[in-house]
Amino acid sequence: MHLPTPGATPDPYPESSSERDAWIVGRRPQRNVVTSDRAYSAFVEGEVDEKGVLRNVATVLLSNRECPYRCLMCDLWKNTLEQSVPPGAIRAQIDAMLAIAPAAPVIKLYNAGSFFDTKAIPPGDFEAIAERLSSFERVIVECHPALVGPSVERFAGLLTGKLEVAMGLEVADDRILDLLNKRMTLATYADAAARLTSMGVDHRAFVLVQPPFVPAHDAVRSAIATTEYAFAHGATTVSLIPVRGGNGALDALTASGDFAEPSLATFEDAHDAAMALGAGRVLADWWDLKRFSSCDACFEDRDSRIREVNFTQRTLPRVTCAQCGAGS
Repeated sequence: MHLPTPGATPDPYPESSSERDAWIVGRRPQRNVVTSDRAYSAFVEGEVDEKGVLRNVATVLLSNRECPYRCLMCDLWKNTLEQSVPPGAIRAQIDAMLAIAPAAPVIKLYNAGSFFDTKAIPPGDFEAIAERLSSFERVIVECHPALVGPSVERFAGLLTGKLEVAMGLEVADDRILDLLNKRMTLATYADAAARLTSMGVDHRAFVLVQPPFVPAHDAVRSAIATTEYAFAHGATTVSLIPVRGGNGALDALTASGDFAEPSLATFEDAHDAAMALGAGRVLADWWDLKRFSSCDACFEDRDSRIREVNFTQRTLPRVTCAQCGAGS
């Protein structure tokens, strides 16, 4: 581990995995208020499909039980419940959002955890959920690799459209995965990916750009190695996520020198290098991207370029800026 930042109060990260859950949870700020009768957010965004066609994707962020895994970098728990939802609640959340959402051929049902966690999405609701998704060509859900099992195949068989599972690979380094409290190894991911392939279910991978314990100078190399690992194990899409502080645990690691948010330039470098692999679709997560920029003069143009690369899957010239030196 690194030396603490001068003047900061040391808050050492536990060496024992058994102590990490309590350390992570104990440093959290308050969660937001959500209710089991309504999804906490929904929106429509553009995403390029496997044929290179830009499609509308309806994304529903379900209000749901908190994920049982306490990953070090996660902040999704902020919009979760502390208990399981009652039967029928998820179906009702989907109904309410579909009633007001613009038409789209693809839907993402993200629940800040694992769709196939039986304490999150009641398996008894699968039929009703699938019925309400009958108009969609593709249904994308998220799941921890360790929870990929027979229920995936069952749900896929109930759908009219194609099922895709999004999994957090995060980083292709077992040592870092352990430090992230991810409760999985690269072998866990590889096994889950193979299971999905055997079921005829597509999968995409979440890849972190500059996670904790990966220094800035190694962030791009790490992201590319992880992207390569994902594609080598059958991922059709990689979503690059710049790691954001603010979940309490990462703030403590910032003080100790074990975490720093990536710069926008680092994220652009990782995006361009992953695109250059030519192995599959690469999507840069642009939520709250401005926090990684130090220059107001060029941010809007750089943000627009990243979105255009996402939409076209073609690498474009970098934006240059005389004020901050970007692109030079």
